[in-house]
Amino acid sequence: MMFYYAGEREFAGVSGGPVPVEESTMKPASQGVVLQSRIADVQNSADTRQIAINKVGIKDIRHPVRVRDRSVGEQHTIANFNMYVNLPHNFKGTHMSRFIEILNAHEREISVDSFKDMLSEMARRLEAEAGHIEMNFPYFVNKKAPVSGVESLLDYDVTLIGEIRKNKPIMYIKVVVPVTSLCPCSKEISDRGAHNQRSHVTVNVRTRGFVWIEEIIDLVENQASCQLYGLLKRPDEKHVTEYAYDNPKFVEDMVRDVAVQLNKDERFSAYVVESENFESIHNHSAYALVEKDKEEDAAGG
Repeated sequence: MMFYYAGEREFAGVSGGPVPVEESTMKPASQGVVLQSRIADVQNSADTRQIAINKVGIKDIRHPVRVRDRSVGEQHTIANFNMYVNLPHNFKGTHMSRFIEILNAHEREISVDSFKDMLSEMARRLEAEAGHIEMNFPYFVNKKAPVSGVESLLDYDVTLIGEIRKNKPIMYIKVVVPVTSLCPCSKEISDRGAHNQRSHVTVNVRTRGFVWIEEIIDLVENQASCQLYGLLKRPDEKHVTEYAYDNPKFVEDMVRDVAVQLNKDERFSAYVVESENFESIHNHSAYALVEKDKEEDAAGG
């Protein structure tokens, strides 16, 4: 039996009817003889069901990346990718291997700009009218405790989301920012103390200018009852407890205050702000959402 190879790919025989084929140069693994072979290209065969597919591609593939960092230039992390394109009704399938090729071609360095280039390349190489990429990764910020100044890392969940339609790319940045919230009502009615809890504020913004991930984090943390730290000494713990007590926020206050800041920054053309308080005195969460599309509002106004 003779085995053949072509680059790094392996092929299986296909039988059972006419299918499109493509030219491929192959040579026996044990010889230097070059043979011309025609390899079946099943994905490009016709489909007669007349049903287009909105998204087809690969999901949950992990890949090492370098992300631009405001303080130290860049940081290395592991990202989870979802990559999809649309598929016209007349094609049987898409070329799954091309998604991996595109991902590996960018040498692991990902920024908002290179992410946009990767999105355009994906649509072009797969001959698609629409494409979608999601890149989710943990992002770390080195923070100093408010009194002692001791440093520690805090992680944030970040997702870059790109969509392209008719050669027009649209970029979104989604950041989940953990903060402290303290209940204004509890403070008002209690003789001592007030209930507080950890909250997740999720900001999903459509951008039209360069934005550091840290800028979005700062914007949210500045509106919270208090921000979080990885490491606190006793003087720091006293400080954050009293700081939160002096800045009570309902879940409604959080989303409104963040929205006010996003409205002021023209680099954000649209946004969705969510806040979920993991209530310390209830077995449920409090939740609020605000969304706005500045471009739609401007066109309608």
